[in-house]
Amino acid sequence: MPAETAAPALRAASTGLTGQLRGGLDAPICLTWELTYACNLACVHCLSSSGRRDPSELTTAEARAFVDELAAMQVFYVNVGGGEPTVRPDFYDLVRYAVDHGVGVKFSTNGGTMTAERARRLAAMDYVDVQVSVDGARPETNDPVRGDGSFAAATRAMALLADAGFGGFKVSVVVTRLNVGELDDLAALAEGYGAELRLTRLRPSGRGAATWHELHPTAEQQRELHRWLVDRPEVLTGDSFFHLSALGEPLPGLNLCGAGRVVCLVDPVGDVYACPFVMAPEFRAGSVRDAGGFAGVWRHASLFAGLREPSTGGACNACDAFGACQGGCMAAKFHTGLPLDGPDPECVRGHGEAALAALPPGSARLPGPGHSKAAPVSVPVLLGASRR
Repeated sequence: MPAETAAPALRAASTGLTGQLRGGLDAPICLTWELTYACNLACVHCLSSSGRRDPSELTTAEARAFVDELAAMQVFYVNVGGGEPTVRPDFYDLVRYAVDHGVGVKFSTNGGTMTAERARRLAAMDYVDVQVSVDGARPETNDPVRGDGSFAAATRAMALLADAGFGGFKVSVVVTRLNVGELDDLAALAEGYGAELRLTRLRPSGRGAATWHELHPTAEQQRELHRWLVDRPEVLTGDSFFHLSALGEPLPGLNLCGAGRVVCLVDPVGDVYACPFVMAPEFRAGSVRDAGGFAGVWRHASLFAGLREPSTGGACNACDAFGACQGGCMAAKFHTGLPLDGPDPECVRGHGEAALAALPPGSARLPGPGHSKAAPVSVPVLLGASRR
């Protein structure tokens, strides 16, 4: 195809695919599975306020039955998280069970439980990917957010994975105003271990609700991030930053909210939520413990049916950037108290900032106690990091 016609053709193909995906699929492409709320850290932006295990979490037998359902539905893979999923005693057995049944596993870890033997065990498995979480290229940036010693633990895990021959694992980073200036260093950190860099957007959920206003990137930093990502299409984002496409040049990916359409979340007790970042009653669609199992929830839940209906765009429909950003992130709007058909709170055109300013006091949806420990393993101090 001639170069002058290739780009328009690719855009048209992408638009057609995106249109089909908005209507939902018979099975999710992938889903997030929070295996446990237990965690050995107490990150200040934790989406699920993790720390303590829920005594009602799925048993090993129930977890295997859930994997059997995913295999029958031909789900490509699951994003396993937590909490820290590796603290669950049956974690590695469940990973093996999933891959043996044709369901790939991508799991996130803070690296604190990694050993040389476990790294070798993972490197020997097919269809397994590992994401090691850090939130800075050095301890001085990372540890105030994730806890003292967490950077050392994460980089130790990276070294163990690299030594075991686990090529192409991911270094996963939540972008904050503290680490935007370290993006080049973070890319170099990943490259140094033979890994890939994966960036994720900060959402005001869980403990993050209390720190979002202090941590989320400024408007100028968002523009810097957009340009940096455009120049580095090899950096993975999981479609986290599709709201930045309103700046002009779209980022690689589907550039749409996939909640209830192509993705969803299953929490440790088996409840199914439309969005991996909104574990609120309004977005609970059912449970894998229901009579119809996960397939019944995905295919017949009224919540999912509503999300798959065409969106009018609400107030954003009048904006000439709506076709690019699709109104932004549903989770970010929900947690900050904005209407779901309103602008993203981090709208790059400034509409979100204006909408937030117009909200009455107390509009933000503050999280409940969650599963935070009464005495956290570590107590990061953000004020010192902010002064830097």
